[in-house]
Amino acid sequence: MATTKIFPIRVTEVAAITYIADDKKTDNGRLIYTFGCDKNPVQASKDFAQVRTMGTGLSSVLSQHFIQSFSPGEVTSEQALKIGIELCDKFLKGEYQYYLAVHTDKEHVHLHCIFNNVNMFDRRTFETHENQGNKQNRSYKKLMNLSDKICKNHGLSVIENPEKSKGKSHYEWDMNRQNLSWKAKLKFAIDQVVKESDDFEDFLKKCRLHNIEVVYNPEHVIDLKFRLDGQKKFARARTLGWYYESKQISRRIAMYKGVMTYTTKTDIIRTDKMQFSSGLERWADIKNMQEASRVINILTKYKIENNEHLESVALTDYSKIGALSEQLNSLNTQIEDLSLKIKIARKIQKYKTVIDELKTLSGRKKSKFEKEHQAEISAHNQALKQMKEFFPDGHFPTPESMDKKRNALIQERSEKNKEYSDLKSTVAELNYARQTLADYIRNERNVQEMKHKKGDLE
Repeated sequence: MATTKIFPIRVTEVAAITYIADDKKTDNGRLIYTFGCDKNPVQASKDFAQVRTMGTGLSSVLSQHFIQSFSPGEVTSEQALKIGIELCDKFLKGEYQYYLAVHTDKEHVHLHCIFNNVNMFDRRTFETHENQGNKQNRSYKKLMNLSDKICKNHGLSVIENPEKSKGKSHYEWDMNRQNLSWKAKLKFAIDQVVKESDDFEDFLKKCRLHNIEVVYNPEHVIDLKFRLDGQKKFARARTLGWYYESKQISRRIAMYKGVMTYTTKTDIIRTDKMQFSSGLERWADIKNMQEASRVINILTKYKIENNEHLESVALTDYSKIGALSEQLNSLNTQIEDLSLKIKIARKIQKYKTVIDELKTLSGRKKSKFEKEHQAEISAHNQALKQMKEFFPDGHFPTPESMDKKRNALIQERSEKNKEYSDLKSTVAELNYARQTLADYIRNERNVQEMKHKKGDLE
């Protein structure tokens, strides 16, 4: 079974392509396929841009991004690539440039496809061609149907009777079929909306489209609450964790889009105001040259060729931080969810001997036993009810098997935390270099302007 989702890219297209082209995720680039564009992400984005310049220029969308995810163990990476190419050929009809990458970094194989929003032949947008008229003909519906048809042809499972699922998207269906707690389902659903949103206002609108009821009141201390379809009570954002508070959601959206929203204070000294003192001016020039030397060392360390290359590398790494943040949050959610199930399963295990003994009794002995062990029996039944909510088929995993899975996730989280920490340090250095260069150039320009003005007055 494969699930699909599609969303537009309005900014930092090159960062998005660079992310999906990551060597670690694509077996050193072996699982990448391109059509009408270069395999190098930066050049691929330029190839897209060249076609867009010949279009109308009226759309804010640069490209489209769709994801096709397969069940764990259902396909090999090679099969996924073959299916992805077939899906692209039928969905895009050879009319749009695209960059396809299969990822093997998670338990389930999945593929990303980023394709130009402008048609190569008539220079019209994808929305114009595919998202007009009846909702049943919209692109997400076409993508879902084509994916199901291709999967069926390849002997893979598909979602049965999708029309009977009350309008749920493939993503929602995939989340609901999993044995997750309501809290985990809600967090996963919110994460999905964050990835598809352009800003916080857009996030609030899209929550409702994903059957997430949201209450936002910026004047209140508890400013944000969520409720998933079918959930009895609202969950405060703070209850879900700081990652789901309003300010953090805005930051996550910006980070996911690759928008570097922060600046770094540098040690560049303004010398345009020191023209009256040659001594101070010389001192400031020396200090500025020292900072420039530090920046050169940073550029050398990361093999940065020029300012344009610096911007590209910094933006790409910043986007990777956003992706790693999402992965770490997902791991935390899964670990929390497993911890809850392990706790419940151990409670069932704890009172199993009491229940087993109860089953052997009858009549007065049974009534007496039930009275004496009322608390244990009640605790067991409550735990059993909770487990059946997670596993309706009655096949419960053992606490030991879940604990083993949780330990594997904790190990993965530890490794990604190290990767996140290293990448954060890299981005901090690159951003310092960006800001220092900008300040240095601005200062030099101001000095030259002051000199020109001084010359004109003389």
